Amino acid sequence: MSTVVVAIAEPRASILAAELELEGVRVAAVTEPGAILPLPDGVIAVIAPGTRAVLSPALIAACDRAGVRIIPVGDGDDRVLSRYGLPPALPAASAGWEIAEALAADAPEVVPRPAERPRRVITIWGPAGAPGRSTLAVQLAVEISRTGRRTALIDADTVAPSIALLLGLGDDAPGIAAACRRAELGALDGAELTRLCSIVETSGGEIDVLSGINRPSRWPELSAARLRAALQACRGWADETIVDVAAAFDADEEATYDLVGPRRHAATMAALQEADAIVAVAAADPLGISRFLREHAELRRLTSPTPVTVVVNQVRPGPLGIDARGQIRRTLDRFAGITDVSFLPFDRRSTDAALLHAGPVADVVPRSTLVAAVRRLATSLSPSAATTADSSRGSSPAARPLRRARAAREA
Repeated sequence: MSTVVVAIAEPRASILAAELELEGVRVAAVTEPGAILPLPDGVIAVIAPGTRAVLSPALIAACDRAGVRIIPVGDGDDRVLSRYGLPPALPAASAGWEIAEALAADAPEVVPRPAERPRRVITIWGPAGAPGRSTLAVQLAVEISRTGRRTALIDADTVAPSIALLLGLGDDAPGIAAACRRAELGALDGAELTRLCSIVETSGGEIDVLSGINRPSRWPELSAARLRAALQACRGWADETIVDVAAAFDADEEATYDLVGPRRHAATMAALQEADAIVAVAAADPLGISRFLREHAELRRLTSPTPVTVVVNQVRPGPLGIDARGQIRRTLDRFAGITDVSFLPFDRRSTDAALLHAGPVADVVPRSTLVAAVRRLATSLSPSAATTADSSRGSSPAARPLRRARAAREA
């Protein structure tokens, strides 16, 4: 049963209340038009004159907060009703059944809210030998940002940080080191992260970048506890956080008896264990595949059950001969049981142009085959992401006739 407040002048108010009760509408209160507030509990609508004196900003705000509709009756001010998005006023002599019909007709449809995609931390890892971790991290951040998700890019590499150089940023930005210090003090929140980051404009949208340490000797600043706290703060700040890390899980040169001292590669371990998804990058050559296979088992042992997406970068026939992809698939399946592999082509011209202009490949060479491959990878990592209108996929003159022909066949 609907519950309403009747706020019109007597004697019409009492008559209308009785008529509404006969129609199955419960009247919680009958009051003067200027004394509607505070609203009784359980009310779904207020029946009141549609005049400027009655429809005050305080009443409109209270009804909005409580989810209470306003049914205007009598002589109303059309401009006021239009300003507040209210329907035209019903006649002052409207019967109870007419008010009940208006209540039923104006009942809002219950539309299920789409499930919100969870906020994630995605760590980009790869073995030693420059398989392209940082380049992939930058490009992946651009493509995920293109889907409308707020994206943060963090350089947590304690050996060879390079995100700032790839994006043309200065090495004096506070970056992740300052964020870790603030996190240790419990003072890191979204506003502080926004202050510490560098905003990079890309073709996919803005990316919030926390650059790495400007000297490798500063690695103790990225301790495991600090970085974990910083990444947890990033979950409430950005929808997607991409973290670029070093290759090694642990350092052989560290003294095994020093169990409380800082460890060189603790940041890598912290980022991998804090991640919701891991992208493991291997170089498409015999040495790169061999290094990847040696480290992959340890990666799974340390991070299970976090899903790992295997990406083979710089695919070309030179080092492996004919059917390079087939050889890589068979090798990974035989020695590691990996059957799901994504491949990124070797596009030296595009990556060189990106280095020259200090920007993402997608901004410098948007038609690059590498950009298209990373875009497919980003879609596979976020299957619910919608394709954006500014995507270059299928928009070339050569692709349009193919699309028209496919549509004609389907019709």
